[in-house]
Amino acid sequence: MLDATNRSGGTAAASPRVGSSDLAVAVPTAAPVLAPAPGLAGRCARVLLSPWSRLSLLVVLLASAAAVMVVLEPQQLLADGLPARLGGAVGVVAYAVAYGACTVAFVPRPLLNLAAGALFGSQFGLVAALGGTVLGAGLAFCLGRVLGQEALRPLLRGRWLKAADHQLSRHGFRSMLAARLFPGIPFAAANYCASVSRMGLFPFLLATALGSIPNTAAYVVAGARASTPTSPAFLIALACIAVPGLAGVVVAWRKRHRLRAG
Repeated sequence: MLDATNRSGGTAAASPRVGSSDLAVAVPTAAPVLAPAPGLAGRCARVLLSPWSRLSLLVVLLASAAAVMVVLEPQQLLADGLPARLGGAVGVVAYAVAYGACTVAFVPRPLLNLAAGALFGSQFGLVAALGGTVLGAGLAFCLGRVLGQEALRPLLRGRWLKAADHQLSRHGFRSMLAARLFPGIPFAAANYCASVSRMGLFPFLLATALGSIPNTAAYVVAGARASTPTSPAFLIALACIAVPGLAGVVVAWRKRHRLRAG
C-alpha cells in the first residue's frame, strides 16, 4: 500500500508535534496596585476621631457648660420667677429641659429640686424635676458613652474601679437603683461612671427615674412649703432629706476600715 507521500507524488515533510505547554499564551501579570497614601484630610480625621480627642472634647464641653451656668446664674429664677409666657404646662416642660442641661453642667440637683417646688408647687414641681433628672442623666450618659468610654475603659485597672465596672456591667439596673436611692453618691459621677461601663441606656434611665423619686419628692415638697417652715408637710420633707443622709454617714463610718483596707 502506498502511503500519502507516494500518492501525492512527492515527499511530505513531517511536521513536529506541538505540546500542550507550547500552546499556552503568556498572560502579562498586572502590577500590584498600591493603596494611595492617606492625605492630610485622612490624617486629621483619624486624629479628631481618636478616643483621646473625643475625651478632650467632652472635657471642653462640660467645662464650657459649667462656665455658662456661672455666667447665667440660674438661681435668679427663685428671686425673679418664671417669665409670664412660660406659664402652665409650657413652663413645666421648659423647666425640665433647663433642669437637664443644668445637671450636665454640674449644677447641684437639690437646688434645682427646691426651685421646682417653689416655682410650680408640689405636684407639677415633682413632674418637672423628675423629667429634668431623667433628661439630664440621659444626656450625660450619651455624652460619656460616645466621647469618653473608649478612652477611659483601658484605665480601669484598680481593684475598686474594676469592681465598680463589673457591678454596673453585670447588674446595671440594681446597682444604679441603689446609687439613686443612696444620698451620698453624686448624681453626675454616677452618670459618667455608668456611661463608661457596659450598662445599657434603658436600664440606666429606668433605674434613674424610679430611684430618684423619694429624694426628689422630699426636696420639691420642701421648696413648695418653704414659706411655712412649721407646717407638717415641710417637716416631713425635711425628715425625708435628713434621715437618708444620716443613714449614709453611719454606713460610711461603719465601713471606713474596709474602705481604707481597699
